[in-house]
Parts: sequence; structure tokens; C-alpha cells
Amino acid sequence: MNKFFLLLLACVLVQGCSSLSTHREPALGKLKRIYVEHLLTDDYRTDQNIVAELKRLGYDASCGPLTMMPDGVDAVLTYRQRSQWDFKSYLIELSVEVKGSFDGKVLATGRYYQPSIRTKSPEETVRAVIDPLFKPR
Repeated sequence: MNKFFLLLLACVLVQGCSSLSTHREPALGKLKRIYVEHLLTDDYRTDQNIVAELKRLGYDASCGPLTMMPDGVDAVLTYRQRSQWDFKSYLIELSVEVKGSFDGKVLATGRYYQPSIRTKSPEETVRAVIDPLFKPR
């Protein structure tokens, strides 16, 4: 009985663990057009979810390979994702980096990590990273 209680307690403690870290430069607020670089190994349509979230926040956003980037883009958003399988496949980590399209200067970074049994959907994970970076302050 004691082992069961300890296992249950460990599951409850691990269940809610997640971390979010963000950093943004003041110049990020001046952006209007953002291009999200498509990641070839993306199984979660993360680029499209990021574009949808940026559009929801009022930005002109699109995605695709860098070779297809349109003219007049203010910044390029790149991302890395890592998935895990624990009884189901889920997005365990999402990191984004926003760079100026002309000078390559890093304007913002964000990372969300959710190593728990109870996970967010890919859309919720994208929102958790994008909102703190791009919502007006």
C-alpha cells in the first residue's frame, strides 16, 4: 500500500510540470510581416499553427521553405520541436527564434517544455510560446 501511495504521489507531482522561457527585444513590437520557416521533420503542422496564432494576434504571417520567402518580410521565425511517445505521441518541447530578415539579429526566443503525462495539444503548445512573445504589452 505504501508503494502505491508513493507512486500516486509521484504521478501527481510530475503531471503538472512544464516550463516556459521567453526573451524579446523592444524592436519586436515594430514587426508586421513574419515568415515561418517550414521544418521538414514537422509531423504536427507546427508552422501552420504558428502562422494561425500570429494571424490571430494581427500579424501578416506565412510559412514555407526559406527559398520561397516573399519580399517585404520583416522577420523570420524558425522553430525546433521534439516529440515523445508515452502511451501517445505528443509535442514535448517547442523552441522558437525570431530574427530580423535583413540583419539576422535575434529579436526574440522562446521555449516551452512539457515533460508530463498530461500534455497540451500542438495548438496549445504553440499558443503558450507565441503569445508571450508577440502579444502587445
